[in-house]
Amino acid sequence: MCMKKILLATPTMHAKEQQYIQKAFETNWIAPLGPNVDEFEDKVAAYVGVSSSAALSSGTAALHLSVILSGVKENDIVFVPSLTFAASVNPVRYENAVPVFIDSERETWNMDAKALRKAFEKYPHPAAVMVVHLYGTSANMDEICAICKEHNVPLIEDAAESLGTTYKGKMTGTFGDYGIYSFNGNKIITTSGGGALVAQKEKDVGKARFLSKQARDPARHYQHSTIGYNYRMSNVVAGIGCGQMQYIEEHIQKKHEIYKAYKEAFSDIEEIEMNPLNKEGVDNNWLSCMTISIDSNVTPTQVMDALEAEGIETRPIWKPMHMQPVFKEYDFIQVENGRSVSEDILNRGLCLPSDIKNTKEDMERIIKIVRDQFRQATPTNGL
Repeated sequence: MCMKKILLATPTMHAKEQQYIQKAFETNWIAPLGPNVDEFEDKVAAYVGVSSSAALSSGTAALHLSVILSGVKENDIVFVPSLTFAASVNPVRYENAVPVFIDSERETWNMDAKALRKAFEKYPHPAAVMVVHLYGTSANMDEICAICKEHNVPLIEDAAESLGTTYKGKMTGTFGDYGIYSFNGNKIITTSGGGALVAQKEKDVGKARFLSKQARDPARHYQHSTIGYNYRMSNVVAGIGCGQMQYIEEHIQKKHEIYKAYKEAFSDIEEIEMNPLNKEGVDNNWLSCMTISIDSNVTPTQVMDALEAEGIETRPIWKPMHMQPVFKEYDFIQVENGRSVSEDILNRGLCLPSDIKNTKEDMERIIKIVRDQFRQATPTNGL
C-alpha cells in the first residue's frame, strides 16, 4: 500500500478566500491594486498594530524597499544575521552594499547582541542593521533596538517567518524603522506569493507604495524622477490574503500544537532538543525544528533520510550566509571561539514536518520514525 506523503508546510485554504477571488473576477479587478489590496493592507496593519501597510509582490520586494528607504547606498555596510535565508541578504546586494554577517545566540538562534556590539566596534558606521526572527521565534529586541538607537542606525525587521509572533506583548515587525512579512505558500498565512511592508513613519509606507508602482510621478503623462519597481501585489492574490487573515489565529494555534507534540514526544530522549522559544514573548512556531547532541550516534542526515524513505519531507537548517559561495568574501562576526553558533546549529539541526493539516496519525507516524532512529542507535547490555 502506498503511504501518504507528508510535506513540510503547505498552504491551508478555507472557503472565504474563494469568495474574494470570485469578486475580483466578477468586477474585473485582476491587475495590481483594487479593493482586495486595500482591505488586505488594512487587515495586516490592524492585526500587527500599526496604522498602515503596503502590500507587495513578495517579502523580498518588501526587504528591498526597506533597504532603499533606510538610505543604503553602494559600498555601505549593512549588518545581517548569518543564520537566515538568502532572501534576507540579496536586497543588500541589489543596492551594491556590503553585508557583514552576525552570528547567532544559542538562546533564540537569532542575531547575537554581543556579536552585534562587536561588529559596531569594527565597523562604527553601518548604514543599517537587519534582524531576522528565525522560524517564527523573536529575536531579543530590547538589546538590538537599544544598540541601534545608541548608534542612530536604522533597523529593518525581517519578520517573514514570524507574523503573529510577539515580544513582550508587541508584534514582531513593528519594533524597527521598517518591518516586512512574507505570504509565500509555506508561511503562516499565504497569498500564494506576496509580502507586506510596515514602517514607524506613515510617509515611508506611502513612499514604498510609490516606489512599488514604478515611481510614477503625479503627472498626467508618464513621468519618472527616480527609479521604481514593479512590486505591487495583485488584487487577485490579495483576495486570498483577505480570506486567510480570518484564520491566522487558528493557524498559529495548530502550529503551537505541532511544536508541543514533538517536544513531549522527544522529552525522554536526551540527545534531542527542540528549537528554543523566546521566553519574553509568544512564538508562532512556524516551523518546528530539532537539534541532536554532538555526541549522539544519530545524525540529522540519518533522521532526514529515514523520514524521506517513508515519503515524509524535512529540511536542513538554513545554511549560514557566511558559508555560502556567493557571499564568501564578506566578513563574519562571532563571539564564541572556534566553530560558530550558526554553523553548530546547521550541523546538528533539521526542520520537522509542520503542516497544520497533519492528522494525529500523521504526527504519530513522524514521531515513531524519529524515535526509532535513536532506539536502534542505543547500545543494549547483555546478549
